[in-house]
Amino acid sequence: MIRRLQRKALLAVLTLAFGASAFGGELVRVAIYDHSDGSAGGPKDLQRILTEESGFRCVRVSPQEIRDGALKEADVLIVPGGSGSLQAKKLGGEGRQVVKDFVRNGGGYVGICAGSYLASSHYDWSLGLINAQVFDREHWARGTGDVLLKFTQQGKEAFGKTQERISVYYGQGPLLVPDDATDLPAYEPLAHYATEIAKNGAPTGVMIGTAALARAAYGEGRVLCISCHPEKKGGPHELILIGVGWAAGRELTEIELAPASHEEAKDPATEEAVGATAS
Repeated sequence: MIRRLQRKALLAVLTLAFGASAFGGELVRVAIYDHSDGSAGGPKDLQRILTEESGFRCVRVSPQEIRDGALKEADVLIVPGGSGSLQAKKLGGEGRQVVKDFVRNGGGYVGICAGSYLASSHYDWSLGLINAQVFDREHWARGTGDVLLKFTQQGKEAFGKTQERISVYYGQGPLLVPDDATDLPAYEPLAHYATEIAKNGAPTGVMIGTAALARAAYGEGRVLCISCHPEKKGGPHELILIGVGWAAGRELTEIELAPASHEEAKDPATEEAVGATAS
């Protein structure tokens, strides 16, 4: 109960900090990818966090709406959990090019779990927005659970962070490591995995040290890959608020992270947790 109250108090402070006034009086226009019938949990979680009171205006966009030009009314596109390859298939070649052009021309992209698989430069269906490959991809179904992240110095500065480690829910997101694409800049790691999940035959010692959060420029735009699930009930929701703001070009300072409780985030039976696969 105490932890729940602490988390609610923290989010109340963040809501004040992230109000429209923090963004110069303008709401950040967020498009959330969703090819479901409206039942997907990821978009719902994001809409609960990215409220107008927090400085954001969210709309869900389908692959067809993206192809039809919906991103013209957005500052940032979030592609949440699910299946990266299915997201690519639903978008089709035309939709993937629309997303790439959107970011290249100054838009923001935030990929969460499957959305990070999609953003990577690893697969033939990937968007190639960030110079990152997926390590140990044969064991993508390595299991789910809470893990610790260790922030880099850049991550501490980006998120106004004082503590070094924080707990977050992991749902089979990509283990990101540098790729060698010559047409993309190196990414900047913001946090690495300090602990790991190694179930279902996945080897131990592989996940630790790979990037959990990474950012990069793509043309005139900004890309943020979040391999884990800070949008879930246990948070830390600050990573979403600050990260989406950064991707939209609305940087904030002096926001301090606090540890989040995961007592409400143990159930992996969601599309994002179970289906966050590259295959």
